[in-house]
Amino acid sequence: MKRVVSVSLGSSLRNRSVQMSFAGVPFRVERLGTDGDVHRAEELIAEHDGQVDAIGLGGVDRYLVAGARRYELRDAARMARAATQTPVVDGGGIKRVLEPLLLRRLVEERALKVDGKHVLVMCAVDRPGMAETFPALGAQVVYGDLLYAVGVPIPLRTQKQVAIVASIFLPLLCRLPMSALYPTGKQQESGRKRYGKYFERADIIAGDFQFIRRYMPEQMAGKVVVTNTTRTGDVDELRKRGVTRLITLTPSIGGESFGANVMEGVFVALSGKAPDELTEDDYLRLTEDVNWQPGVTDLGE
Repeated sequence: MKRVVSVSLGSSLRNRSVQMSFAGVPFRVERLGTDGDVHRAEELIAEHDGQVDAIGLGGVDRYLVAGARRYELRDAARMARAATQTPVVDGGGIKRVLEPLLLRRLVEERALKVDGKHVLVMCAVDRPGMAETFPALGAQVVYGDLLYAVGVPIPLRTQKQVAIVASIFLPLLCRLPMSALYPTGKQQESGRKRYGKYFERADIIAGDFQFIRRYMPEQMAGKVVVTNTTRTGDVDELRKRGVTRLITLTPSIGGESFGANVMEGVFVALSGKAPDELTEDDYLRLTEDVNWQPGVTDLGE
């Protein structure tokens, strides 16, 4: 049996372990939260190094991407270096290669209407593929990088603006603790209303679910949410707030969706390749091998 462990800076209340098969291969997939404790995350990664087939970094990106440049986060780099034998992944390949293809497939299958819609992408540098694909499909997009990751009341509306802002802010921001950039630990269990008018104007809210969950307003009537990792309680909360449709781009594992880092870990384990050796063709082949299907859940009455 192959084993993938996701070590997350998120809440330990969301820990779980499931067994299932991918491409006919039995897997045990685990999620271990550290409540925002980077040192504890390093300890867990070192503990599992050499004992599992892949380690995922949860609740953190190793790299943020804008245009042709990528920026390495200090805390994520520390965590990754704690493993010297087992491959460490952060889901970046899934976000870069597969998310655009999945969005286009959903549009073709009429599960998602994008053309002419207003879309709020919570953080473009976290979801570069998604950030590029929505405008290419005809959407009017607001990127919330400054609004929600930094707290500056300036919406970004083009990829060029994102790249310019990233070149100014990210060399400094990447050196800050992850908790200053992204909801970690107990922050994931509480909301913080911020710049609600951009949620109100959007037809589609897209991006990392912890960002969405932390900043979404009480009323989300008629909205479509496109995201990744959700649990049963998250779905219930979205339904309560009036969300019409939930689309999860990562497939269901044990009835709930896991993060991109977990699925990238599965791909690494199946392929036997190092993460940086996986090509676009590898991702496409592995997607077919595991019968990857995004989740589409109608939440309306």
